[in-house]
Amino acid sequence: MNKEVFLFGYSGHAYVVCDILLSSGFAPSGYLTKEPTKTNPYGLVYAGFEEDHDSLKKLIDKHYFVAIGNNAVRMNIVQNVISVINHPPCNAIAKSSEVSSRTKIGNGVMIGVGSIINAMATIGDGVICNTGSIVEHECVLEDFCHIAPGAILCGNVTIGQGSFIGARSIVKEGITIGRNVIIGAGTVVVRNIEDGRTVVGNPQRIIK
Repeated sequence: MNKEVFLFGYSGHAYVVCDILLSSGFAPSGYLTKEPTKTNPYGLVYAGFEEDHDSLKKLIDKHYFVAIGNNAVRMNIVQNVISVINHPPCNAIAKSSEVSSRTKIGNGVMIGVGSIINAMATIGDGVICNTGSIVEHECVLEDFCHIAPGAILCGNVTIGQGSFIGARSIVKEGITIGRNVIIGAGTVVVRNIEDGRTVVGNPQRIIK
């Protein structure tokens, strides 16, 4: 039997999440946003404003998922919801992904279609491993980071909380990337990166 789940956010990223949930035995049934959306491709019911405590309290015994790509916004919503209803979000893991049984996965994680998570990786809370991404052995993805479509993390890579790894980027084995870092699409990362940097290019160069 499908398990009812409510989404926070209901636009592009949420549509991807809906497909993953539907393929994984969940039934997206409602969404919470500031106001009802004009586009409703999955026929979901508007369940209220994500910052309204009365709306949140209706989810005390429900599954929910924060389907928002922005790392900081996603983290703030998850923390607020947990403070009200005292239970974490469910995971959205695509059936076509390949996840090692030796992987540790937190709460509120999305693993997209065709993604590969290999042995001894650690995936923190609220992490997005988007379509076709590869996370190799013993990588550590701290809470609320986002690995964009087609990005590759070679073995023993650490990605700090809130960082974004752009589409088709490659991070060399053994690299440590700090917190709140932005890696541009197609970047090849061959050296460690400090907190808060923005990096692009092949090989990498710091632009901020």
